[in-house]
Amino acid sequence: MQFGLSEEQILLQDNVNRFLDDNSPLDRVRNYADGGEDSDIWAGLAELGIPALLIPEAQGGIGLQPMDAAIVAECLGSHIAPTPFLGSAVMAPTALVASGGDHGELLAEIAAGTTRVGIAFGEAIKRRNDAGVTVKDGRMSGTSMYAFDAQADVYLVADQHQHIYLVRADDPGLKRSNLVTVDKTRRTVELNYDNVAAATISTEASVFATTVDIGRVALAADTLGAAQNMLDQAVEYAKQREQFNRPIGSFQAVKHMCAEMAAELEPCRSMVWFAGHALAELPEEARVTACHTKAHLAEVGQFVAKTSTEVHGGMGFTDLVGLHYWFKRIGANRQWLGAPEFVREEAAVLQGI
Repeated sequence: MQFGLSEEQILLQDNVNRFLDDNSPLDRVRNYADGGEDSDIWAGLAELGIPALLIPEAQGGIGLQPMDAAIVAECLGSHIAPTPFLGSAVMAPTALVASGGDHGELLAEIAAGTTRVGIAFGEAIKRRNDAGVTVKDGRMSGTSMYAFDAQADVYLVADQHQHIYLVRADDPGLKRSNLVTVDKTRRTVELNYDNVAAATISTEASVFATTVDIGRVALAADTLGAAQNMLDQAVEYAKQREQFNRPIGSFQAVKHMCAEMAAELEPCRSMVWFAGHALAELPEEARVTACHTKAHLAEVGQFVAKTSTEVHGGMGFTDLVGLHYWFKRIGANRQWLGAPEFVREEAAVLQGI
C-alpha cells in the first residue's frame, strides 16, 4: 500500500506551482492588494484546467476528486495567489453537481473559466442579527455578509434553512459593497438583495453540508500551503541573518522555533490528504473529518504564522519582506466557513458528544 501522491497528482502539483512561480510572485500579489485585477491569473489557471477539476467530463470538466482540489489549494495558499478558486472551482461545482439538477450550461462555463461563481453561505452557517435572506415566489430580499469573490458573475446564496439559490450579479436589485478585511489577497463583499430573481438550486441540507465540507478542506489545504511557505521563509532567513558574527539559525532558541513549527505542520499534510480522501471514499467520516481538519489547521497555521514572524524579528513586520500577506491569509482562512471553536462544536454534535 502506498501512502502519498500519485504520479498524476505530483504532475498537477508541479504544473500549478510552476505557473504560480511565473505569474503570481509577491510583487503581483502586492499589485492585487493595491486594487489590481486577478483575471489574468485565473485565465492562466483555466488553461491548465483548474476550474474544471471537479466538474464531470460530460459537462466539459476533468472529473477529478476532492483530493486533487486540495492539492491545488495548497499550491495557491503557498503563493497567496489571488484567485476565485474556492468558490468557482470547489464549492460551486460541488453544489451544482450534488443538487442533481440540470446545470450543464453553467458547469461548462465554469469549466472554461468564463463564468465566476461567488459563494454567500455565511448566513446559513452563523446568521448575524442584522443580516439574513428571505425568498418568496422566486424573489430574494435581505443581506449576505462576507460573500466570496467581489468579481463574480453569479452567486450561490444560502438562507438560514440551508436552501441554496442562484442569483446573477447584474440583477438590478443586487448591490455589492466591498468589505475591508485583514486579507487583501482575496476580496469579500456584502450583498444586498432587493427583490432579486433567485433560482432554486437545492433545498436539501445534505447538499449544503457537502458543499461546506469540501470548502473547509480546501481552506485547510490553503492554510497548509501558506504555513509551509512561512516556515520555509523563516528557515532561509535564519540561515542568512547574522548576529554576533554568526547566522541566527545556529542559536539553539531559533533552532527550536523552526523545529517546533516543522513538527506541528508536518502531520497536517496527512490530515488534509485524508480529509480529501474521505470526501470521496468515506462519506460516513467526511463531515467530522472536514470539521477537525479545518479546526486543527487553523490552530497550527496561526502558530506557524506567529512563530515565523518572530524568527524574522523586526523584519517580519515590514512590507519589504511581505510576510504579513501569508499571516493575514491564514487568519482569514481561520474564520471563513466557521472558526475552530464553531466547527469543533459541530463535530461534537455529529459524534453525539
